[in-house]
Amino acid sequence: MSKRVLFIEHDHVSAGGPIWKQFEKRGYEISRFIIVDEEHAKTPNVTPVWPDLLSFDVVVVMGAPYAAYDDGAIGNWLIPQMAKMREVHNAGIPVLGICFGGQLMSRVLGGTVSRSPHAELGWYEVDSDDETLIPKGPWFQYHWDRFTVPPGATEIARTELCPQAYHFGRTLGLQFHPEIDSEVLDMWLAMDGGCAEVESEGVVVEQLRAETRKLEAQSNQRGYDLVDQFLDRIATAPIRTI
Repeated sequence: MSKRVLFIEHDHVSAGGPIWKQFEKRGYEISRFIIVDEEHAKTPNVTPVWPDLLSFDVVVVMGAPYAAYDDGAIGNWLIPQMAKMREVHNAGIPVLGICFGGQLMSRVLGGTVSRSPHAELGWYEVDSDDETLIPKGPWFQYHWDRFTVPPGATEIARTELCPQAYHFGRTLGLQFHPEIDSEVLDMWLAMDGGCAEVESEGVVVEQLRAETRKLEAQSNQRGYDLVDQFLDRIATAPIRTI
């Protein structure tokens, strides 16, 4: 009987790239739960019908174009999601939080999320205390917000701007995007205003695409390795409740 992993996708362009591939290679059946579909992208305060999160073996909380602290704009699902993810974490179900997902899990675990002084967009190396778990990269960054490391959690990696990875019990929170590949990046840039938003930060879109193609094979392998480390080390760690 295969194991089941749920990918919680907060928008319609959160494909899993190499992360999906490695979970499948490790024998997991992937289920996807999309909260805000394309029709509601500009009116994201929807009220979803949640699946039973406790019935899955792993939950992956993906990125989003929304702010993980904006309860007014997305509170109809953000606040219930935080309560549900607290139950998931306390049940000992392994959680991988990516970008918005890492920020959301920081809030769940007692940390905070806020607007950054500036964005991180593109490929960045990180400072890592454990390169067997989180190598220095480069990893893909695509965020305007940042989280604090939750009380009692272990910070693993950081940039000058913000923490990049932490773990607490069976939860691993990331700020960067290990799921990125050329296809995923093109989906993000194709969103309404995607290219303009990136270029407003001084990033040249075609250079970003070219660098992503150049780094894709190495980055995909880092994504595969990260899933393996998560499943072999974080997912089997002692349960720590909050």
